Amino acid sequence: MAAAAAGGAAPEQEPEPEPPRRGPVEDEDEEEEEEEEAAVGAEAELSAELSARRSAEARRLVLSPRRLSGPLPAGLSQWFPALEVLDVSGTGLAVLGEELLALPRLHTLLAKNNRLGGPGSLPKGLGQAPPGRSLRVLNLSGNRFAEVPPALLGLRGLQSLSLGGNRLHGIPPDIQELRSLEFLYLGGNFITSIPPELANLPSLSYLVLCDNKIQSIPPQLAQLHSLRSLSLHNNLLTYLPREILNLVHLEELSLRGNPLVVRFVRDLTYNPPSLQELAGRTVKTRNVPYAPSDLPENLVRYLSLASNCPNPKCGGVYFDSCVRQIKFVDFCGKYRLPLMHYLCSPECSSPCSSASQSSTSQSESDSEDEASVAARRMQKVLLG
Repeated sequence: MAAAAAGGAAPEQEPEPEPPRRGPVEDEDEEEEEEEEAAVGAEAELSAELSARRSAEARRLVLSPRRLSGPLPAGLSQWFPALEVLDVSGTGLAVLGEELLALPRLHTLLAKNNRLGGPGSLPKGLGQAPPGRSLRVLNLSGNRFAEVPPALLGLRGLQSLSLGGNRLHGIPPDIQELRSLEFLYLGGNFITSIPPELANLPSLSYLVLCDNKIQSIPPQLAQLHSLRSLSLHNNLLTYLPREILNLVHLEELSLRGNPLVVRFVRDLTYNPPSLQELAGRTVKTRNVPYAPSDLPENLVRYLSLASNCPNPKCGGVYFDSCVRQIKFVDFCGKYRLPLMHYLCSPECSSPCSSASQSSTSQSESDSEDEASVAARRMQKVLLG
């Protein structure tokens, strides 16, 4: 039998069993473990590199892109006590950590294109720590923040804040606490509205709100008297408030990519004035004298809120009840911007209401006169 087997064909071998197939959850777990191991190795390598580069006088430190998970390496503040500029962009950090609080001279922090945005991404007490007083420039663009971190609102000396390309859905009213802010970049988010409190930033010169979902601009933004550049392109704007003409230092306004209205809006809803408003209008238009001691405090405050009708032939005032109308104003002899006007009543024969009837109407001449002033104020209007 043995000889026959040796002289015949070799017996067939049983196939080796296939390794068990891994499910998608197991694959993800394995990938996460590999990423964690790689991050741990990268952090150990970084710590060794920084330890070798330690300098008591170095003022600027740029970490090369690598796979980190955070926080910042322990010992950073001891190795670089004089650090003023720290750039950790593209390093994959998900947490900055408390090591940041021990950099007393830090005035510029660049942390773009990372994974920041989860709970604990920024250290607690940042506003009260030494960097909270020294930071002037903070760039957190290209991260995963769904809201403006409350820790940032305590950085009272901050002059430049960039949070573009995150996942923001709104702007907190407490943004007004950043009184020293000169540059604010919030483009590329999901912001739908602008809080009026944003107008309480006296030094703001550059405001970037492009590539969001903003539908209207609060008229209070006209209080930003230092504003030089306003980027609103690629939003959902159909008009601008007339008050924007009060931005006397505005040099650049970007509006391209918005569904700006192409015709005048008429017959908008009008809520009749209340008895209180009718009385207030009478007091203001007839110049009825009164003193704070003559009226309750709430009525004195109410009378101070009267707005003048923009129709030069009217001379009336309004409080809460008004008629909204769109008026196009020529800028630089090339563009016509739709600005929102508020009239005191439907019977008010405003130039706005007659503009849609004739291209040579009073509205045209008024807009040209207005534009002669506005064109000098706004040097660049970008619509295309």
